[in-house]
Amino acid sequence: MPTKRLLLLFLVLTVALLIGAGWGISWGYVITINIVVLIVSLLDLLFSPKKSQLSFLRTMADEFERGIADPVKIEVKNTSTYPFSYRLIDGLPQSFNRPFPLIGKIPSETEMEISYDTIAYERGKFEFSKLYFRYTSLIGLWEKQTTVVMKESVKVIPDLTETKQYLENAQQFLTYEGLKIRRQRSGVGDFSKIRSYVVGDDPRKINWRQTAKLREVMTNEYEPEHGKYITILLDCGRMMGAELKKGNRLERSLEAALTVAAAALQKGDYVSVLAFSKEIKVYVPPAKGLAHLQTILQAIYDVKVDAAESNYAAVLQYLELVQKKRSLLLLFSDVRTFLHEESALVLLRRLRQRHLFFMIGIEDQTLGKRVNEEPNTVQAAMVKSIAQQQLLFKKREKSKWEKQGLQMIEAREEKLAIAAVSHYIDIMNQNLL
Repeated sequence: MPTKRLLLLFLVLTVALLIGAGWGISWGYVITINIVVLIVSLLDLLFSPKKSQLSFLRTMADEFERGIADPVKIEVKNTSTYPFSYRLIDGLPQSFNRPFPLIGKIPSETEMEISYDTIAYERGKFEFSKLYFRYTSLIGLWEKQTTVVMKESVKVIPDLTETKQYLENAQQFLTYEGLKIRRQRSGVGDFSKIRSYVVGDDPRKINWRQTAKLREVMTNEYEPEHGKYITILLDCGRMMGAELKKGNRLERSLEAALTVAAAALQKGDYVSVLAFSKEIKVYVPPAKGLAHLQTILQAIYDVKVDAAESNYAAVLQYLELVQKKRSLLLLFSDVRTFLHEESALVLLRRLRQRHLFFMIGIEDQTLGKRVNEEPNTVQAAMVKSIAQQQLLFKKREKSKWEKQGLQMIEAREEKLAIAAVSHYIDIMNQNLL
């Protein structure tokens, strides 16, 4: 196909010939010159590679993390003796960032790597299909296009940044505004070992028997109990699709759930995961070891929000069948929606006899903002009063559930993972299981 350079050449030539026609040049001469220039320009095609002299290879990771830039590399091999300029468009799915066209030059008889970064905005499994490649010769009057079919699949998994931060440095991850948000209670948890007493240790943990034997002050060291069962419940109902600053409620809950799973597996606990909406979507049986984290990830990486209300009663009945051992039931859901489920309260009272229930949701910052607004107008006063009414209802209902021993909290979206992990560690340290 003709390039802009060729079209501009013909435009300039046409204007010049039209001016010349006004000075007496015949129309036959004008047409002949245009045909000659066109034929000569076609010779430019002889100085560009044939399609068979180009080969392509795309290289990328099998898994992308949602919202994180990942590199894609394309190797182009030119076996011809002609250099060329190119424009490249890769056939990415619509939910990916598309930084195209890529422009550059490739010398003769060489192999060059073209790379770009793309960001996936939705989780799931996607196909990379065709590669569209246009190239011109040195003069650049004509442009050739080749479409290369390179089908490859990629999985877009949740953002694991917080999970990696915890695995790299757990205590640093649990630092909130410079303070350690949770500390292990003295003398609780599983006995770990006996060691020499150092300044700052709790005197109540001194092992007097070993101190007398060794004639050196020795102290007991404890660690959070291990080998317990943690069941993570992920709500995928309609309300979890509410948009936040970064993703929606389900996205943030997934990331926090994976971080809690990593923390529990690292400490030797058994972790199972259940995702649900109006019915059970995914169930991962309990297992231990960090290798189980990959099993959980592959099972839930593509769960989506359903356009239906969550059936809490059905999932709690299902739990009674599959989870026979005492465990911590950690539910990620919308607190306000859950408080309206009176039928769930009856089932949870029964489950509480065997399991420990804890619910965590994302704080509604819009509601808090409306409550703190100044009522300068009648409409603002009405909005404020309705927001206060909703807040009072939530507090009253939460108090009713908590009197039944069913704990629930709300955290800001950016602190959801930290809050979930810290409460899990606190429960383990208190020997509540």
